[in-house]
Amino acid sequence: MESKTFERMQVHIFESKELLGQRAAHDLVTLISRLVNQQGKATVILATGNSQLTFFDALLTLKTVPWNKVTLFHMDEYLGMSNEHPASFARFIQEKLVDSVHPAAFYHIRGDSSDADSELKRYNNLLREFPPDICVMGIGENGHLAFNDPPADFETEEVIHLVKLDSRCRMQQFTEGHFPTLDDVPKRAFSLTVHALLDVKHALVVVPELRKAPAVKAALQGPVTRDCPASILRTKSNVTLYLDRESASLLQ
Repeated sequence: MESKTFERMQVHIFESKELLGQRAAHDLVTLISRLVNQQGKATVILATGNSQLTFFDALLTLKTVPWNKVTLFHMDEYLGMSNEHPASFARFIQEKLVDSVHPAAFYHIRGDSSDADSELKRYNNLLREFPPDICVMGIGENGHLAFNDPPADFETEEVIHLVKLDSRCRMQQFTEGHFPTLDDVPKRAFSLTVHALLDVKHALVVVPELRKAPAVKAALQGPVTRDCPASILRTKSNVTLYLDRESASLLQ
């Protein structure tokens, strides 16, 4: 492992995505255990997607985790999507983690709610009732955080909002194999805001794979700009970024 600092953010670079996933999982569990010891509980926001698979796989191998004291949230969901749909992010977390570890609670976004405004209010209220301690997120191929595509809103202090997905974001969802055609990818989604994602004690950013290298380079070595939402990460001292050799391959 190689470690560096970019402005205020710590960056770890691993030889493989498997080693990356193992270390990120270990660090998450360490933080959860510490928080449970200190305050009796922990609240965690989780990301989904193909880039998170080695992290989830590693997390399931760690057996001494006080999951019964952990409340889970996730950070985004397609508008109009049932949690029974194969591409649902709520379903991803349910199947990849919740069904195995049985946390104290898992609160998911109801993508198919008949009233989007009411769903925004419901999830906002839940996040305020259970303030997140930790956020585990990725970086999209277009530099997005959750579904905050460029140009992202860095100013809002809202917790969750409805967003329009840009064409590159929708193409990523298609090429990852979640939808049969590009036209099947929804055009709008619920997403936690950039503010909400980073308003935590600890943010762990899990970013393996070569396809993420351009976004990583822009985030770490380009300007801090809404046109690369992930660039804001390096201004935060509560963020740790986990890369593998492929995702770090374009860094100077």
